[in-house]
Amino acid sequence: MSWLKIILVEIYGLFVDDGSFALVIVVWLGIASFMLPRIDIPSSANALILFAGLLLIMLESVLRLAGK
Repeated sequence: MSWLKIILVEIYGLFVDDGSFALVIVVWLGIASFMLPRIDIPSSANALILFAGLLLIMLESVLRLAGK
């Protein structure tokens, strides 16, 4: 049965390397999906805001893992 646990941990590791990174992305997507439709701006601006937030999250994660 320990082999099953090892397999599940490895599969989880394929998709979620950094738990806080994944959590922040899910939170950002939740905030964006709730707030962006309520703001009166063009949909292309919504896409840019969503992209910018995800980019900032990724940059923060890279810098944190690089030790800076």
